[in-house]
Order: sequence, then C-alpha cells, then structure tokens
Amino acid sequence: MYFTDRTDAGRQLAARLTALKGQDLVVLGLPRGGVPVAAQVADALDAPLDICLVRKLGVPYQPELAMGAIGEDGVRVLNDRVLSDSGVSAALLAEVETRERAVLEERARRYEAARGSADPRGRTAVVVDDGLATGATALAACQVVRARGAARIVLAVPVAPHDWAARVAGAADETYSVREPQSFYAIGQFYDDFSQTTDEEVVACLRTRRAGSGGRAEDTEVLIPLGGTTVGGRLTLPEQATGVVLFAHGSGSGRHSPRNLAVAATLNRAGLGTLLFDLLTEAEAADRANVFDTPLLAHRLRQASHWLTGRFGAGALSTGYFGASTGAAAALWAAAETDSGVSAIVSRGGRPDLADERLPEVTAPTLLIVGGADPQVLDLNERAQRRLRCEHRLVTVPGAGHLFEGPGELERVGELAAGWFAERL
Repeated sequence: MYFTDRTDAGRQLAARLTALKGQDLVVLGLPRGGVPVAAQVADALDAPLDICLVRKLGVPYQPELAMGAIGEDGVRVLNDRVLSDSGVSAALLAEVETRERAVLEERARRYEAARGSADPRGRTAVVVDDGLATGATALAACQVVRARGAARIVLAVPVAPHDWAARVAGAADETYSVREPQSFYAIGQFYDDFSQTTDEEVVACLRTRRAGSGGRAEDTEVLIPLGGTTVGGRLTLPEQATGVVLFAHGSGSGRHSPRNLAVAATLNRAGLGTLLFDLLTEAEAADRANVFDTPLLAHRLRQASHWLTGRFGAGALSTGYFGASTGAAAALWAAAETDSGVSAIVSRGGRPDLADERLPEVTAPTLLIVGGADPQVLDLNERAQRRLRCEHRLVTVPGAGHLFEGPGELERVGELAAGWFAERL
C-alpha cells in the first residue's frame, strides 16, 4: 500500500507540485474520490478549489473498467479498445450513457451551492483525481477544462500505471504522479482505506476551502502545545462568530476526517467557529491503548480549550464540544470538570459508556445523535441518557448506521448540531 487514505494521498501529491505555487492556478477535483485529494493540493498551493464533473462509462459486467467517460458541456470520450474487447453493443453503451448522464446532472445540482467561482479561463488548471486506470475519465476532464478556456492543464494523480503519460498525451500539458507501479490492477489496491467518498464529503471539502480562501471566515493552521508534545489543528472563525466548537474525533480518525469536516462546514455556515485538531501525535496513536484512554483524551481536549482562550479572537466566545464515537466520551469526561467552561456538547454515534462514571457530573446541555440502524450504540446512548442530570436530548437519524454514510444522513447530523450549538453558545 502506498497511501493510508485519500487525505494522505493528497498530501503526498501536493509535495510533488510545490513548483506550481505562486502561479495563477485553479485546482479542479474529480468527484467524488478526487475531491479530498484535490483539497489537500489546493491547501498546499494556496489555490481556489472547484470540481470538474465527469462520469465514467463502466463496462456493464465490470463497472470499474471504463469504456469511456462523459463530462459537463457535452464532452464524451470513448475507449475503442475496451469497447472492442468487451463486446458492448451500441444500444448497451447508450443505456449506460443515459444512466450516467442523469447522475451527472443530479450531482451538478447537488454541488451547485457549494461550488466557488474558480474560473479556469486563462489560468493553469490542475486537474486532480485519486488515481488513473484506463485514463478515460481523466481525458474527459481535460477536454472539459480545455473547453472552458484553461491556458494550461496539469493532470495530477497519486498513482497511475507506468505508461499513463502516453495515454493522456495531448490532453494535458503536464502530468504528475507520486507512484507509477509496473503491476496495476485497480486504484484501490494502493490504498489502505479506499472507501467510497460521499456527496456530503465533497460538499464539505468545497465549503471548507471556500471558507479558507473566500474571505468569509478566517481559516488558520495552528500548532497546539499539549503538555510535552505539540499537535496540528485548523481553526476556522467566521466573521462575527457566536461561539467556537472543538472537535474530539473517534478512534482511528483525526482532524482531516471527512465526516468531521462536513459537520464543521455546516457549523461555519451557521456562524460558529470550529477547531479540528489531533488529540494524539502519530507516534502516540500507534499505541492502541492511548486511542481508548478516555481520561488522557479528555485532558488533551481541556488543554486545547485553555490554549484557545485569548487567541485569534476566540477567547471571548462560548465553547462547545463535538465528539464522535470514542471522542464523545472524551468530550463528556472533560465537560464533567467543574471548571470546564463548556456551554454545550453534541455526540455523534458516541460511546458515552466510556465516560459512564462522570456522566452525572456533566452540566452542559448535551445532544446525543445516533443512527437508527446502529442498535448497539443506540442502547449505550439510551443507558447514558438515564445517567445524565443536565439538559439533554437523544435523536436518532432513521436508517443511519454508525458512520452516517447514507445520502443526507451526515447533513442531518450537521443540521442538528448547528441548531443545538446556535441556541446555547
């Protein structure tokens, strides 16, 4: 494996593109999987982020194999070799294209509000995907961007076959990759985590980057001293913010979690500041005992709260905690301290049982959000609800599992959290 996940792949790819920094750029990610990668590139190059909508036309009995691709502005690219080898008829090709065109149009509508005004005309367009296999999707994307008037096209991917540059010759002016293995079967073979990117995560990436570069919020990369170590974080403060929410992520996650980014973007739009940071260093997180050490994580969360006081204009703002999974236990444990100063708590798919002994001491109003299709965690939250003495509420999101991956589920979490914090901060 070359990459932990798409965020890691984006950081590695960005390191290969540093020579582009300072040029008149726009970074264009290919939804859905290419957008988290592109977000890291846009951050590193300090460039605006947008998307280039394309859809792969997969062979019906082997969907991962592209026989072509379609894009915005009526762009259509076919791979004659794959079409010939697969024996797909013109009628079946038309059926696939009709279906994918409908998806393309639906996604255009869904992403419209989050997209910026990053016009590629006369600029260098950096087209980014999470990998390249046949090249059909990348070719379609380059054609779309060329039709929009880009002066120069740079195609950048974390991983591609060793001969990929020849496949896209003429479509892109320059190509960059991190890895070009000789043995290449599918993009996912080079990632530890290649789980599907959701529409909500795409929207979160776009809105977060707009907040960081669009002037509507101050977005700052920070280093937070926590005892004898230092961790990285991102503080976002909208103009006239009414409060700031610190995120306590769950086990195996961090400040780059797409789900937490999605919720944070919703809170930012509601006028709330957010601080996403790593509770542990990479070395500490390698020890699984630390990942489940609720008192340690709660102590780190309190340290981050104290550090934030008086900095970046956030010190005078009311504070809230948003905890996911095991991070919810850390948030509740930290809030149980008499001098915590926290004004509200939201738990998403939380493990309050890991803070059971401290639950009666929590005084901050607490919202527990659980997926309706997550019975074990629902039971744990119902038990916790009976132990809480503060103002509290338990809300289930119908049909949602532990990760809230279904359409609109994470968006609902963001809406619930924003409403709870807005009333209490």
